[in-house]
Amino acid sequence: MPPLPSLPPDTPTARPHRGRWRALLAWTAAVAVALLLIGAAGQWAAAREASFQADSIRRAMEVHVLGLRDAAGKYGYLPRTAGMHPDVFEVLAHPRDPAAQQRANRYIEEVNRHAGSDALYLIDLQGLTLAASNWATPQSFVGESYANRPYFIDAHAGRSGLFYGVGQTTGEPGLFMSAPVRSEAGAVLGVLTVKISLRQLQEAWTFAREPILLADARGIVFLSSVPAWMYQAKRPLAAADLDRLKREQQYGARTGFPPLPWTVEREKGHPGYLVRTDIGGQARRFLALDEPLPDLGWTLTVMADHSEVTRARERTWMLGLLCAGVLLLGGLYWQLRERRFAEQRDARRDLELRVRERTHALDEAHAFRKAMEDSLLVGMRARDLEGRIIYVNPAFCEMTGYGADELLGRLPPYPYWHPDDVAQHWLHYQAMMSGQPARSGFESRLRHRDGHEVITMVYTAPLIDADGRHSGWMSSVVDITEQKRAELRQRQNDEQLQHAQRLASLGEMASTLAHELNQPLMALSNFASAAKAFAEQGNQALLASSLDETMAQARRSAEIVRRIRGFVRQRTIGTEDCAVASLVSNALALLQGEMRMRQARAEVRLRPDLPEVRGDRVLLEQVLLNLLSNSLHAMQAAPPEQRLVEIDAEVSEGRMHIHVADRGAGIDAALAEQVFAPFFTTKTGGLGLGLNICRTIVEAHRGRLSFANRAGGGTVFTLELEISAP
Repeated sequence: MPPLPSLPPDTPTARPHRGRWRALLAWTAAVAVALLLIGAAGQWAAAREASFQADSIRRAMEVHVLGLRDAAGKYGYLPRTAGMHPDVFEVLAHPRDPAAQQRANRYIEEVNRHAGSDALYLIDLQGLTLAASNWATPQSFVGESYANRPYFIDAHAGRSGLFYGVGQTTGEPGLFMSAPVRSEAGAVLGVLTVKISLRQLQEAWTFAREPILLADARGIVFLSSVPAWMYQAKRPLAAADLDRLKREQQYGARTGFPPLPWTVEREKGHPGYLVRTDIGGQARRFLALDEPLPDLGWTLTVMADHSEVTRARERTWMLGLLCAGVLLLGGLYWQLRERRFAEQRDARRDLELRVRERTHALDEAHAFRKAMEDSLLVGMRARDLEGRIIYVNPAFCEMTGYGADELLGRLPPYPYWHPDDVAQHWLHYQAMMSGQPARSGFESRLRHRDGHEVITMVYTAPLIDADGRHSGWMSSVVDITEQKRAELRQRQNDEQLQHAQRLASLGEMASTLAHELNQPLMALSNFASAAKAFAEQGNQALLASSLDETMAQARRSAEIVRRIRGFVRQRTIGTEDCAVASLVSNALALLQGEMRMRQARAEVRLRPDLPEVRGDRVLLEQVLLNLLSNSLHAMQAAPPEQRLVEIDAEVSEGRMHIHVADRGAGIDAALAEQVFAPFFTTKTGGLGLGLNICRTIVEAHRGRLSFANRAGGGTVFTLELEISAP
């Protein structure tokens, strides 16, 4: 079959072909440009999210750096000030005198107890320990040689020493700070060393969502929120470093420090670096930033989950594709709209005909609807597009005291507006006129014609006429005056009961709070005395150091008082997202003194990935504080080694379950029904309102409070709360 002859380019048949090809090329070019823009937007979103993550890491890093420097500097004064006591000089001058050694032991033990450090000990110039705060314990440092430790070498040379490592005697890691003991002529007579445990910092890091780690100058990780990374190195160690570590026994008997299981990626122009690793059998990718601490010789590393950056890029891509799809559908819809315009015109003609045929039926329906609205107990008010009242039902007239003939045709301000709330009425009126009424309703205070106040709830919706046009606004007005009065009375009663319980709890804690304040006040007295002595001696450096420490102890006292005042205050912040770990730690902080007095301890087992709960932070802390206080009272007859309060939490069936368990005598089955009853108590001098108020607070949070006896003795209280929406 011979080929068909091609059409001339100007024939009518060829022109539609050219038009279709042009349209196809235009659509192809538009799609290509859209894809390029979407790809560029995704990369921009990823870079922006990475920048946000880096800023977040830097803010968190500032907090951790302050905590580290506070832990390191909190006891820096102790070796210097304790080394000025006559008992220290006497035992250095007569190391073989048992009486001098005993006086030095008791003095150092007393100073260590008041300061709250782990250990304080005195070393002679040969590295032998002459006196120690733990002289009466099986792991006494007295007689031990620490000549190989760097902190001794630095202090022996007349410098202050700072060293983190594992104790040669106890095997427990800690931070060692030393200072030389000098004679009046300035000669070094010995070395005083204080040991501080960073266990609390390590425990706090276990609640962090993302990894945090601290490495020494050689890159060895000695503190980490990921236990598997402890004592692993960020870089290979030289033979000289290994020999020195072995000689100094910095990390005990360890001789090998394997490299961290990381794969590090560095991208030009991006903050920090990327770390690929495996945690708990799951492959993870983090953005990491390092912060050198040259004054301590350490490096702090804080990480953030890098998957958020990938998700930001993917979300941007999906949003771009969705917008492109919407534009495409919009173009197709426009074509269909033009095509169906004629069909809609014909349908409109048919609709108008049907409307005329049903006019009579609609009039009857209107009369029926008006009769129904007139019989409603809810006030109904209609206004046109200019704000003029065009309809009110009898319920609304009764609510305001004005007749329909007095209200119809009125423009704002309306006669029933409350004179004290005129500005608020105008605000709601303007929102309605701009087409943005509060769809969920709003409270409005009206004044009845006879002068009394009426509190209402107003719901406003557009008024559509029979032709589908917006012709005004229809409002439903509900009288809630009595309901608001009842709610106010109930809220006042609840606040008074909660405040009374907080004051009762504070009364029980009075003696322990005095003990809490005694330590900083004792330190204030010691530093003030030292400052006076240094001022008389003209020693400006030590005078300034003593005054700085006096200020630090004053701030510590103020923080204790601030924490108590925040618990006692009657007004609370309101509903917010609360971390379970924060609620537990704040409650335990208020009970630290009482727990020490009762020789009890708390064991907290909370996963770092627990979701937050929704509620009033102060009230939820009050519930936990009451449960923990009851547990301490329940165990007062138990031996000290059994006085343990266990706190854990889990997510079950979409709700948070917080368990507080003690090892007391449990609750008698005959009293189980009365535990939550008001004014029922088994404590001497108790009000009997604690658990009743706790249950009221929990139920107000749409939660549940229950208890059960545990196997082997004791009671478990379970606090069930709603989880915050993601």
